[in-house]
Amino acid sequence: MNHYQILIIGGGTAGITVAAQLKRKDKELKIAIIEPSEKHYYQPAWTLVGAGTFDYKDTEREEADYIPKGVDWIKDKATDITPKTNRVKTAKSGEVSYDFLIVAPGLVMAPELLPGLKEAMDKGVVCSNYTDPEHTWEVLKNFKGGNAVFTQPTTPIKCGGAPQKIMYLAEEYFRKSGVRNKTNVIFATPGTVIFGVPDFAKTLNKIIHERDIIFKPFYAPTKIDAEKQEIYFTYIKPGESSNCGVTSGNPIGEELTGDTEIKLHFDMLHLAPPQMAPKFIQESEISIQEGPGKGWVDVDIHTLQHKRFGNIFALGDVAHLPTAKTGAAIRKQAPVVVENLLKLIQTQNVGKASYEGYSSCPLVTGYGKMVLAEFKYDNVRDSDPVISKFVDTSKEQWSMWLLKKYGLPFMYWNLMLRGKA
Repeated sequence: MNHYQILIIGGGTAGITVAAQLKRKDKELKIAIIEPSEKHYYQPAWTLVGAGTFDYKDTEREEADYIPKGVDWIKDKATDITPKTNRVKTAKSGEVSYDFLIVAPGLVMAPELLPGLKEAMDKGVVCSNYTDPEHTWEVLKNFKGGNAVFTQPTTPIKCGGAPQKIMYLAEEYFRKSGVRNKTNVIFATPGTVIFGVPDFAKTLNKIIHERDIIFKPFYAPTKIDAEKQEIYFTYIKPGESSNCGVTSGNPIGEELTGDTEIKLHFDMLHLAPPQMAPKFIQESEISIQEGPGKGWVDVDIHTLQHKRFGNIFALGDVAHLPTAKTGAAIRKQAPVVVENLLKLIQTQNVGKASYEGYSSCPLVTGYGKMVLAEFKYDNVRDSDPVISKFVDTSKEQWSMWLLKKYGLPFMYWNLMLRGKA
């Protein structure tokens, strides 16, 4: 059986960044990454791919080019974690043992959790930037008017702002293509507000009002009928039942089909599929067994150390943290894991580095416009001290669009994955 001082599950943003930073601090560490994929994707650009302003090929690189020097790559899938014996099972390479484990496999798409979605996904007028952004672009180009519906599930999702970013770009594209005057752009979300941080919500509310976007909060999607092009929602506002505010003859053709069930016809539908932790994580002792965070990895929200198994850390999308699951969050989580783990190795006590929940959502609000929403735990605004000296990131900015399209991809491939940022 192969044994490593540090074993990392996942060669995505979190796994590679942490491995690169660890190797920079101490070349002697014996580290391996378990990752089955040959390709590595820069997913934040998929919003721009879906809007026809970024080439999908430019979001894809060879995984082999980013495994840090001196780190073993176990090209395989992790299938089971037994924390009491410090072992990870893999699909083909047998068991691997470890002194310390870093869990960062990300999350998985679970379209099967929304009836009708699996059959409809990425076909016809149903699209998702999360799975096939090139199909989204085809749908936008072919759209001739009617109800353009944008929605998201009740599960946690990566990049919580993505379902509305493509909506702003689509709305502008419909104006360019001459179909906007015969189109209803509808954003239906289980959420209570357009965005959780008040400063940014203010800007976004102004944008949806000025651009005549129909905002439907408390709308939780429950099933899709792709043949009939209908999506059903449950209205989840507490205390509301038979009156969901749906009147007959409304401009978007909503129908009340039950006490709180609403049926809506769509001529195009973009959605984030439901998402969940990988099965082997859910079934492992390292996940939360019951309650709201069930299935996600049980870590201290500041140290990122596992609450029950001291030699395990987790970061990225799979960790149960009350903040948005984004690449920007990983950029702040990685150094915390690295510092706290190295201290633990050297002194048997976890380090003092603390993650305060920083995440950011580059909210693209049109071609050439972006609001950079940065925040931390409890939805407190948390702007970058350097950027905010020059720019009010809560307003739409051309400079932030340039950052999104050129600056952030450059930083990702050349600095973050090399352990330098």
